[in-house]
Amino acid sequence: SLSHHLVADCLVTMRQIQVTDYVTINPKTEVTVDKRVITVKGPRGVLTRSFKHVRMECEKLDNGKIRLDFWWTTRKEAAAVRTVCSHINNMMTGVTKGYLYKMRSVYAHFPINTAISEAGKKIEIRNFLGEKIVRTVFMHDGVEVKAGDKDEIILSGNDIEKVSVSAALIQQSTSVKKKDIRKFLDGIYVSDKTNIDMDA
Repeated sequence: SLSHHLVADCLVTMRQIQVTDYVTINPKTEVTVDKRVITVKGPRGVLTRSFKHVRMECEKLDNGKIRLDFWWTTRKEAAAVRTVCSHINNMMTGVTKGYLYKMRSVYAHFPINTAISEAGKKIEIRNFLGEKIVRTVFMHDGVEVKAGDKDEIILSGNDIEKVSVSAALIQQSTSVKKKDIRKFLDGIYVSDKTNIDMDA
């Protein structure tokens, strides 16, 4: 009926007047808030991120917290509140502890050879499934790749998104095409996610 549809539409578009959340600033970091651009400075460097695509107000309080106010949010927009908080926390972790991803080569027959060059900015992958083609992957800005133990490479950086995207590019470069991926498990996969400086 029409009345039921009207009620349903109201429930779908129902908005919360205000959603407020707080992020506690890590004492080892220095945070500046300029409108919706947040800069975090720490022992490992500086990270800046713009949240201008999110309808919110940011304010740095005197009690060592960042206050985030979201106005007239739908349920979907309210879900972005925790996301923004997580991004800010990840930035603070990045400039104090850093992020470190370990990746391991998996192969059944043909050993995967990796060569790192350009001061850890470029990795070349050879002999994948015995192919002659050389796969080249460039790291994102601020990410460094180096050799680890046997069949292991290590990616490190301050920005969790750049580190994880660089790892994804390496993994995707060795994806198996036109074969049964349940049988052909060869590739380079993320084996561990941790921090560079665990004590920070």
